[in-house]
Amino acid sequence: MNDGTKNMPSFVLLSFDQDNQFKLFRKVKNVILAIESSCDETSASICVDGKVMNNVIATQEIHSKYGGVVPELASRAHQQAIGPVVKEAMATANVTMSDLDAIAFTQGPGLLGALLVGGAFAKSMALALNIPLIGVHHMKAHILAHFIEEPKPKFPFLCLTVSGGHTQIVRVDDYLDMAILGQTTDDAVGEAFDKCAKLMGLPYPGGPLIDKLAKEGNENKFTFNETLMPGLDYSFSGIKTGFMNFLNKEKMKDPDFVEKNKKDLCASIQRHLIDMLLSKLELAARQERVNQVAIAGGVSANSGLRTKLEQLSKPNGWEVFIPRFEYCTDNAGMIGMTAHYQQLAGDTVPLTASPMPRMKF
Repeated sequence: MNDGTKNMPSFVLLSFDQDNQFKLFRKVKNVILAIESSCDETSASICVDGKVMNNVIATQEIHSKYGGVVPELASRAHQQAIGPVVKEAMATANVTMSDLDAIAFTQGPGLLGALLVGGAFAKSMALALNIPLIGVHHMKAHILAHFIEEPKPKFPFLCLTVSGGHTQIVRVDDYLDMAILGQTTDDAVGEAFDKCAKLMGLPYPGGPLIDKLAKEGNENKFTFNETLMPGLDYSFSGIKTGFMNFLNKEKMKDPDFVEKNKKDLCASIQRHLIDMLLSKLELAARQERVNQVAIAGGVSANSGLRTKLEQLSKPNGWEVFIPRFEYCTDNAGMIGMTAHYQQLAGDTVPLTASPMPRMKF
């Protein structure tokens, strides 16, 4: 049974200071093995004293022919990949089982079967090694990916978290002190990208293909109806419906309309979605009087979003933080970084902890 005796790093007493107080020095570094398995990436990372040493990722290609992630197939692929991925992460970091001080895993949100695989693997290791288990919130980890590398944002900052399952504006006051200011009331922006891509006959995942084709298109060529929400919340169901109705109307006049205008369509729908995202972010920054602004999550890899965010920085007086592409998509490096701060705060979970597909923020 894990009794929590290794919750904190080991120390050794060396001497007394002038006030006859103990002086403690680190004896060994604190080593965390982090595991990510929330969707269709199996990833493992070694984090040493808050420094991410590596980031091993196995991406599942099987889902493309089904037009989306198939949960059962994702779970099976995680089962096949998790052992080799963890082994590679430990080997490339030159870490052995006896070096590990804690095991971290994505507890949620995500696909239940996928989370179960990563959670079971993490719990078995924590039990066998009698070391703490740390359950990490996937979306909070996306935000703390900004602390893996320089430059790092200063508190407080706003983070636009955008992925296939989430769209949120989050105020971050400290590593573990975050609050959602606004979020989608229906579909996530990543889902909107993929569904609009599917309407144009593009394969899954469609978001990156829209981004690629948009670079050669005219973003002002077409306009579509969209739903504007009050406050800082989003709705993407309206823009998807507007895009679908527009295509159906044009295809009635010309069956080859989409093929003839695909690049302009991609550029135009991407502009609409990005403008929707950033208009709310601008409003949030004014309301919160915050000039440190970041983006996170898989959609933050979109080059159009990154470019337009940079363009907004000067007129708004923002300092903008955009993670390296490797840390935009799902990865265990961000899980390890978040686990580092959770362990410092004594935030661990029991071995009975269950995966939480709809884990609260």
